[in-house]
Amino acid sequence: MVDPLAEVVVLLQPVARFSKLVEGAGAWRIRRSNIGEPFYCALLEGQCQLTVEGHTAMTLEADDFVLVPAMHSLVSESLEPPKGDASETPIEKSDGHFRVGRQDGAADVRMRIGHCSFGSPDAELLVQLLPRVIHVRGERRLATLVQLVGEETRAERMARELVLERLLEVLLIEALRCSAGISTAPGLARGLADERLAYALRAFHARPNHPWTIIELASEAALSRSAFFSRFSRTVGLAPMEYVLAWRMALAKRLLRDDNLGIAQIAERVGYSSASTFSVAFTRQVGTSPARYGRVVTT
Repeated sequence: MVDPLAEVVVLLQPVARFSKLVEGAGAWRIRRSNIGEPFYCALLEGQCQLTVEGHTAMTLEADDFVLVPAMHSLVSESLEPPKGDASETPIEKSDGHFRVGRQDGAADVRMRIGHCSFGSPDAELLVQLLPRVIHVRGERRLATLVQLVGEETRAERMARELVLERLLEVLLIEALRCSAGISTAPGLARGLADERLAYALRAFHARPNHPWTIIELASEAALSRSAFFSRFSRTVGLAPMEYVLAWRMALAKRLLRDDNLGIAQIAERVGYSSASTFSVAFTRQVGTSPARYGRVVTT
């Protein structure tokens, strides 16, 4: 069976940037600012506050996991933070181990945090299909996966990059899967958690080359056209045919990059009746023709 969530994560091509263990004691505050980078945090012990730009503050507890697919800025701090607006930079105690706040005595909180990047040129498009913030509570295997990513990041083992890629794929899929039933944010995971919409999503992903119409997709979901359009747009965050177009363009780009196929063959694989109609749609969406895009990315 086709798994749309896994397909999105694989297409994103996650690459590890770094992972570290951070301990905190006393009153502390850390500010981070990264343009669009994925950020994740697994709280191992204690409690702290985490505020992601544009969202209300979250109180994190042991075994909580947070994933922000496109983080711009965030603040993590102790439950009783320092007065004023001051923040500090964690001090490295040993390789991959940092401390913030009071530097001696037992730590009040321990967390493993990390950044990754998405290698796909369609990352911005694909990230739109994910929730903006994912907060999962009580799933200890997520912390285990984060720990494995951290260990592999610092190790110099054979096939390190391949292992990291697979670990990150599993980590992202597991986080999205765990959040599917509890997230209120629009996204693909929430769409797959909706039994009716899941039928339509899986049908489309199984046959992206089929000339789908909104009426056919609504029929797969056993909903009227208007009810399907409203429910899909509200739950996934994109109108149904916007989603179809976005996914087809992402597939087309991958085929143009990776396969030795002609434009007509690619057009057929992503649901267009001719090379000319595909070229028009691709150029309108991407800003360059398929032939030119293929030449640029393969040189």
